Amino acid sequence: VQLQACGGGLVQAGGSLRLSCAASGRPFSTFRMGWFRQAPGKDREFVAAVNWTGGSTYYADSVKGRVTISRDNAKNTVYLQMNSLKPEDTAVYYCAADIHCSTSVYYASRYDYWGQGTQVTVSS
Repeated sequence: VQLQACGGGLVQAGGSLRLSCAASGRPFSTFRMGWFRQAPGKDREFVAAVNWTGGSTYYADSVKGRVTISRDNAKNTVYLQMNSLKPEDTAVYYCAADIHCSTSVYYASRYDYWGQGTQVTVSS
């Protein structure tokens, strides 16, 4: 599976961004997709995940209510809509694919493939 993330950028606090991640190489609708982020000097952390149908979504407490994950299986793409952005959201954001649909969506180690990352910078 190849994953290509885009949509990052510089935005002021309170602003919005939509990240996209296009997948190829395997039937997209058969695996779970997630977004993680990593700030300088910190571990990679879970942001959101969506199951293969799009019917189940999962969010980190830090983003709940501000972020929406969705997927379009016809376009082989997963999205992360981020609103009310805060400076602490600044990080490199990575999309990831879990082809085995493991029991936990929250751990990076459960994901099999990763995109290259896209930088999100939120200024105060």
